[in-house]
Amino acid sequence: MPKNDSSGFTADERAAMRERTRELKASAKREDGERDVLEKIAEMPDADREMAERLHALIANAAPGLAPRTWYGMPAYALDGKTVCFFQSAGKFKTRYATLGFSDEARLDDGDFWPTSFALVAWTTDVEKAVRRLVLKAVG
Repeated sequence: MPKNDSSGFTADERAAMRERTRELKASAKREDGERDVLEKIAEMPDADREMAERLHALIANAAPGLAPRTWYGMPAYALDGKTVCFFQSAGKFKTRYATLGFSDEARLDDGDFWPTSFALVAWTTDVEKAVRRLVLKAVG
């Protein structure tokens, strides 16, 4: 794992924060979140790109009220301007699997304890069904 600097963040984490700052500045000038998301997906390694494309199509079909945008350099989907879910490529922080994550805006609450991110290693029919259920629950 890359060494942390005195701030406690790795070089990859600092790069993601710089990217997020650029996104916030650009969002005032640019409304085309779809284009930005598709550009980020196109940059991914093949396996991650395929899963991200399938997720993007699923969200467009099942939850068209979610607006595509980028969030910390990752494809994300927002409701009323607030990120609900995002896809993190395994290559983003050099991890062994991609991640489907949900923010605190997602309506996944289930008692006192529930998952907010999921490892994705392959996009199967069962995975697609589970992701569809989660996305629909997340938007309420």
